Amino acid sequence: MTTKTLTSHQEPHLERQLSNRHIQLIAIGGAIGTGLFMGSGKTISAAGPSVIFVYMIIGFMLFFVMRAMGELLLSNLNYKSFSDFAADLLGPWAGFFTGWTYWFCWVITGIADVIAIAGYSKELWPGLPLWIPGLATVAILLLLNLTTVKAFGETEFWFALIKIIAIAALIIVGLFMIFTGFQSDAGPATFTNLWSHGGFFPNEFMGFVAGFQIAVFAFVGIELVGTTAAEAKDPEKNLPKAINSIPIRVLLFYVGALIILMSVTPWTQFQAGHSPFIAMFSLAGLGAAATVVNLVVLSSAMSSANSGIYSTSRMVYGLAQEGDAPSVFSRLSRRKVPQNALFLSCVLLLSGVILMYAGSDIGKAFDMVTTVSAVCFVFVWSIILASYLAFRRRRPQLHEASKYRMPGGIPMVWVVFAFFAFVLWALTTQPDTLLALLVTPVWFILLGAAWLVLRRRPAHLARYATFQAELSQDMEPGAAVERELGDVRK
Repeated sequence: MTTKTLTSHQEPHLERQLSNRHIQLIAIGGAIGTGLFMGSGKTISAAGPSVIFVYMIIGFMLFFVMRAMGELLLSNLNYKSFSDFAADLLGPWAGFFTGWTYWFCWVITGIADVIAIAGYSKELWPGLPLWIPGLATVAILLLLNLTTVKAFGETEFWFALIKIIAIAALIIVGLFMIFTGFQSDAGPATFTNLWSHGGFFPNEFMGFVAGFQIAVFAFVGIELVGTTAAEAKDPEKNLPKAINSIPIRVLLFYVGALIILMSVTPWTQFQAGHSPFIAMFSLAGLGAAATVVNLVVLSSAMSSANSGIYSTSRMVYGLAQEGDAPSVFSRLSRRKVPQNALFLSCVLLLSGVILMYAGSDIGKAFDMVTTVSAVCFVFVWSIILASYLAFRRRRPQLHEASKYRMPGGIPMVWVVFAFFAFVLWALTTQPDTLLALLVTPVWFILLGAAWLVLRRRPAHLARYATFQAELSQDMEPGAAVERELGDVRK
């Protein structure tokens, strides 16, 4: 039988159509979330100038999560995402919980983005019914994602580029205002505003802690590059490049922008629910620019929702292949896109439109869903680190052969775990975030019940065995035998 004949009988699979520039900008787009544009006003008002350190600490810790993820993904190129290596290294339960929780994370984040888009659309076009921008957003992104993965990559490339240009413009305009001694009702634009209104920690330690509650959400999606592993060209080259540039992005886009914002206007002038980016351009007398920034914020939320639709569809597709989701979601269209999984994600995003009419305060709705999302993302990041610990224990030979090792190794994993525990504690210190934290376990209870039913079904066991066989193709013989023995023990 010829190779051509063999290929024709194989099931359709995801294609590697995402180039280096797509991967780089998807990574940047994931690092610059809606939380920076929409949530930074609340973060600054809570923490004051210490918010600079908040973003630096979160970015520092998540860099190690990304490095652990990078080492694991490159240890076996048959891994399509982090739910694959979680299932392989920790057991099938981990793949199930990780995949579905990540899917839930992005559905919730997508709902938050739909709420943000509706809110900013109302500012641009007063009187516009909230359901119109919400419905239009979902329809546009569905059409974009139904074409090819390259179309998604191209869309995300331009969305991310818009965000980069907006932040760069803010930094340039802000520096000009500072060095020309710009005056406003709040006083002169000067770097001394960073410490002359109560110091760097004006609200003391608990104000600093409050900053972490909101800032964590700004980083959700930083791991998005991990879901592109199966569709990235030359992943061994492009994934490390994207991950290694994270610290520079955090310093420039988060820390740089926040320093400029709080230098032009004292931190005491910032309010929750108002974008400081729009406020600064308005303050500069650039009314048209403020409108443009409003559109940038809209595009940022569109970018996040676009990423959410992409990642949830790929995660459900992977879960269906492993027997953890209905098989209907494992089918690809002629364009090699998981269209059934895409339809599921978009239908669920429409619940964001309903949520907007459930209460009068869009800001409160946004805060609630973003806190639930942040808690679930912390769980996913923790599973990535737990998988790394299992990898070091079970596959030491693959770690030794790795050309992309996580710096700090096992001790650094425990440092990041301690940080995550601190973040969860921080969420208990305010009533609104505490409520969201208390609601989140309901999701894991439902997942646990579903897993108890699913784990013994013959279809799930058969598909999981096929999944393991596919992963074994790129593993050393010793590692494959070791894993089989481990699974028998379980």
